[in-house]
Amino acid sequence: MYLYGLHSCIAALKNPERVVEKIYITDKKLLDRLPPMANGGARKNVELTSKEKLATMLPKEAVHQGIVLQVKNLEPLDLSDVLHSDAPNQILVILDQVSDPHNIGAILRTSAVFGAKALILTDRHAPKETPTLAKSASGALEHVPLCFVKNLAHALKDIKEAGFWCVAFAEEATQTLSQVDLKGKIALVLGAEGDGLRRLTSENCDFYVKLQSASTFSTLNVSNAAAIALYETFQQQNAR
Repeated sequence: MYLYGLHSCIAALKNPERVVEKIYITDKKLLDRLPPMANGGARKNVELTSKEKLATMLPKEAVHQGIVLQVKNLEPLDLSDVLHSDAPNQILVILDQVSDPHNIGAILRTSAVFGAKALILTDRHAPKETPTLAKSASGALEHVPLCFVKNLAHALKDIKEAGFWCVAFAEEATQTLSQVDLKGKIALVLGAEGDGLRRLTSENCDFYVKLQSASTFSTLNVSNAAAIALYETFQQQNAR
């Protein structure tokens, strides 16, 4: 896979779990801005190339900033790895059939800022690690692991058995996010725009909330809703 853009590439080089096979740059001066490889690898596979060649390696209109890394994909976490911690305050983000890599990348970025320990997605109808997702995450893909589950309803049961409260977002909810106690182990469950949460997903959640808004026009992009939810949860869990 190819990673591109300075933030994504710098984060990948700092990640000891990321295997970097080759570095493509358009200007040798860029090497001065890059950190040493976290896994001790040497920069022996650096190739000076043209912007035009980089463009042929990437999605159309990708903004590469003169650098591309050829890397191996990170290993997704198993759900059991996500649930083993005994820390009193934890945040998981669960996405039900959210498929846009730009949205998932943006949610990863906010998850990293507010300390979510993993992003859980369905094995089907969700993109795996891609260059577009990584660029949208702006380096957060190296900090917040992805976890794919085959059956989300079953996974929610396992998550609740591990002590997490599952908080589902639904426009028809009667209470707002700020009215719910978000301290402790919290899993924030968000659905695809338009369709929302599937029935079995919704039935396996503990609380149903909506975001307080100024008008009846209350629909938000899922990444914006996730950002508000993560901020509120972080604030409650870290209140003095």
